[in-house]
Amino acid sequence: MRKTAKVVNTSRRVVLDGRGLVTLSRGGRRRILYQDACDQRQTWTTSHCDDQATPRLVVQNLTFADGNATGETYEGGGGGAIFARGGRLLKVVHSRFTGNRCDPTGPDLGGGAVRALSQSRGRRVYVVRSTFTGGVCSNGAALSSIGVSWSVYNSVFTHNRAVGRGANPARGGTPGGGSGGALYADGNRFRVLIAGSRMRRNHAREGGGAVSFVSNDRSGVLEIRSSTLRDNPERRVRDRPGHLLPRAGSRSSGGDRR
Repeated sequence: MRKTAKVVNTSRRVVLDGRGLVTLSRGGRRRILYQDACDQRQTWTTSHCDDQATPRLVVQNLTFADGNATGETYEGGGGGAIFARGGRLLKVVHSRFTGNRCDPTGPDLGGGAVRALSQSRGRRVYVVRSTFTGGVCSNGAALSSIGVSWSVYNSVFTHNRAVGRGANPARGGTPGGGSGGALYADGNRFRVLIAGSRMRRNHAREGGGAVSFVSNDRSGVLEIRSSTLRDNPERRVRDRPGHLLPRAGSRSSGGDRR
C-alpha cells in the first residue's frame, strides 16, 4: 500500500473482507488503516464525535503485516495496523496481524496492531478467531485502548513485546510505558473478556507480560475464561541488587496466569 487507507466518517458501514487471500502491508513505514469520527479531515458529521453511531467497521479474513504508527502522534498515537476512534462497531474476525508496531515509549500509548478509543455508548470491540504475532509498542503490543471494552474470542497472541520504560504514571526520569505484552487496557468503567484464547511468549518490560488491566476507579472488570496464558515474562524494576520496586501504575494480570 502506498498510503494509509482511511474510513470516511459519512460511511455508515465499512466491511473489508479479504477472503483469506489478501495481505495489507505498509512495508514497515506507515499505519495501514485509520478511522476517527473526530477527525474533520475525514468529514466531521457531528460535534458529539466521540459518541456517534457510525462509522461501523468490520475487517475479516485479512492479513495486516508490517504496519507502523511510529511518529503518528494525532489522537495520542498507536495502532500500527488499525487505529479506530468513535463509531459503534469495530469487529476483527479471522484475521492475522504480524510485525506491526507503534512508538516504543509513552505511558498510555499502545496498540502495535490495534488501538481503539471512544466507542459509542460503551459498545465492545470484538476480536474473533484472529492471530497476533511479532507486535512491538510501548504498551499493548497487540491490542490497546483507553476506556474501551473488549471481547476477545478464540484468538492467539504470541511473541508480542511491550518495550516502553517507566510504566504508568511514568517514574521520574523515564518516558513511561512497558505494560501489557499482548493487551493493554486502561480507564474506569469498562470490561475485558478473553475467552478460548492463548497468550504465550509475549513480554512486557514493566508489568503484565500477557495483559495489563487498570481500572482507575476499580469499577472495571477483567474476565478470563477457558484460556491459557503461559510463558509471558515481565521484567521487574530494581533500585539496587536484590531489592524489587513496585511497578508504578501497573495493576496487571501478570506474567503467567491461566
